[in-house]
Amino acid sequence: MVEERERVVVVTGASAGIGAALAKVLASRGHSVGLVARRREALNAVAADCGPRARVIVGDMSRRETVAGAVAEALAGFGRIDVWVNNAGVGITRMPSQLTDGDVDAMMRANVMTALYGMQEVLPHFRSRGTGHIINVSSMLGRIPFATFRSAYCGAKHFLNALTATFRAELQETDPGIRVSLVSPGVVRTEFGLNAVHGGPDSRELPFSQSADEVGEVIAELIDSQRPDVYTRSGSRQRVLDYFASHGSDPE
Repeated sequence: MVEERERVVVVTGASAGIGAALAKVLASRGHSVGLVARRREALNAVAADCGPRARVIVGDMSRRETVAGAVAEALAGFGRIDVWVNNAGVGITRMPSQLTDGDVDAMMRANVMTALYGMQEVLPHFRSRGTGHIINVSSMLGRIPFATFRSAYCGAKHFLNALTATFRAELQETDPGIRVSLVSPGVVRTEFGLNAVHGGPDSRELPFSQSADEVGEVIAELIDSQRPDVYTRSGSRQRVLDYFASHGSDPE
């Protein structure tokens, strides 16, 4: 069990990239972290960097029963959950005209269903306490579909953004003590591109990128501020506004 003053934060997709970086930041700040992903060996390595406050939970977040099991395992180990971070996801490299049914299904399962299951399965615990914080990690591609070759990934993240907003609106009416936040990183220097469905360019070599550590720091600050919507780089919000201003038109 953990001290009352500490936060217990469960991070999905914690074996590498943003999830691993966030877990290390949180552990360094004295919080307990549940590390959830499919790869036990990689999780063990992250847990070793986090220290004794980390707990490894192995599972595929695209399966509802596995997510329910992860919630139960975290509660058994820590006694409570304060924050649940839906960070699991995967990209794709395929032009929209070439997308298959399987491509779209894969993007929805990896980027939307994982978050939906997380939100729904942790909700009863949060409701029992009257408090809790859900954080969904989206993407700038969920705001602006500027990478054509990411096609269905853009669509999945747009879906996630809408799901987050409607989930937040529902809970504001029924459970105002439970917060729901959305995070929109841009290009992050991780193996995201290499691990995309059908392969793809290495995200670590793309321009205008930021490190996973930087994103982890932003999310850690969000846990304190509980703001509903954050970008991980300055100027991103204005970029979104400029995009819609230039692409929209008023009705005649």
